[in-house]
Amino acid sequence: MPLNNYYWYFVSALSNQFCDSVIKFANQKQKLIATTGQENKNINKVDKKKLFKTRKSEIVWLDEKWIYKEIHPFVHLANKNANWNFQWDISEQCQFTIYKKTQHYHWHVDQFDNPMNTPNNLSSHGKIRKLSVTVSLSDPKDYKGGELQFDFRNKDNGEPNIKTATEILPRGSICVFPSFVWHRVTPVTKGTRNSLVMWNLGNPYI
Repeated sequence: MPLNNYYWYFVSALSNQFCDSVIKFANQKQKLIATTGQENKNINKVDKKKLFKTRKSEIVWLDEKWIYKEIHPFVHLANKNANWNFQWDISEQCQFTIYKKTQHYHWHVDQFDNPMNTPNNLSSHGKIRKLSVTVSLSDPKDYKGGELQFDFRNKDNGEPNIKTATEILPRGSICVFPSFVWHRVTPVTKGTRNSLVMWNLGNPYI
């Protein structure tokens, strides 16, 4: 799908107090090994070794209304300002992510090949991920590496066209992008990077 804007950002849109609250709240909950569509339990050593080549970090699932209340207005605004105008009406659980030294997430897209198959949850059943959100919770002084990068290869005949989203380095910054856009988080080389990810669902495009 051709796009004029592959991502939209808001610099320091959320307060330090909000970032501190999310980090403190998440750190009180059980941390899980971040996976790529697998279950977060019963991963054997072979699967774990393979997984860590693609993704290595810890996550905490969050589903608190006060978090959605702060972020949703920026999703709507980005959707309008970037001229995507995608229909969406529900968000999945937020994912608090902890990237420590050497941890990363290789190239991927957030949108699955098929719509959600959740017959026990009609609010998401049959829908797809349309808009992804990343919130920078950490002060950039506290870590190095861990950069969010996009590959706009669809713009230039399939050739790699990598852009680092340096605009969202300041704490509390928000990046919104279509869930089918290729992106990655480069390895952290020093310190710890905390981020919050949200996926927003809507009806299939066709």
